[in-house]
Amino acid sequence: MLTYRRTLAASTLAVAALLTTACTPGTDGPGDGGGAGGRPAARGTALAAVDTLTVKGRAPKTGYEREEFGRAWVDVDGNGCGTRDDILKRDLTGVRFTDGHCKVASGTLTDDPYTGTTVRYVRGRSKVDIDHVVALSDAWQKGAQKWDGETRRRFANDPLNLLAVDAATNRRKSDGDAATWLPPNGAYRCTYVARQIAVKKKYGVWVTAGEQDAMKRVLGACPQQKLP
Repeated sequence: MLTYRRTLAASTLAVAALLTTACTPGTDGPGDGGGAGGRPAARGTALAAVDTLTVKGRAPKTGYEREEFGRAWVDVDGNGCGTRDDILKRDLTGVRFTDGHCKVASGTLTDDPYTGTTVRYVRGRSKVDIDHVVALSDAWQKGAQKWDGETRRRFANDPLNLLAVDAATNRRKSDGDAATWLPPNGAYRCTYVARQIAVKKKYGVWVTAGEQDAMKRVLGACPQQKLP
């Protein structure tokens, strides 16, 4: 009988030790952060940055007009060229100009980020749009309506938030966020979401809970993705 009691007591202690270890803070578990295997996301990654964004509900779209973000495609960097042409020059290859160095007459969008296809740009008959990666309307509903006019103007013309992309695909995106639209080109989704996070972090634009979840799902496949 004494031997049985000693064995039972030892077994009870072993189970208690296992339970204590399993509940010890800091051990890897399903809820221990956004990184792979439950580990916290690495510093400097988009996955880590997404948790620094404010999470709130979407505000009403009331009062939104494109003009609230200033006149379209102004020369914010003082180089004598409008922002649209600056982005075309940055993103197209084989660029030709109508006036020397500003107005882009033609070029090629090689490997369009949203579709992975090649798109020809011809001024006046363009199949290329300059997309606001974080749409102006989306920003308006997540903080921008409280900004001053100059901040909105800078946001609308910030190269970080602008991409030359296939026009038809961009128009299907409309003002969707990551919870409602992602590029058809799956190979670009990690980069796309990282850019959205970088823009929202820079300007203090918040995200909805569903949007943050969608961002994390995308970045779960590329946990080392850096912010641009």
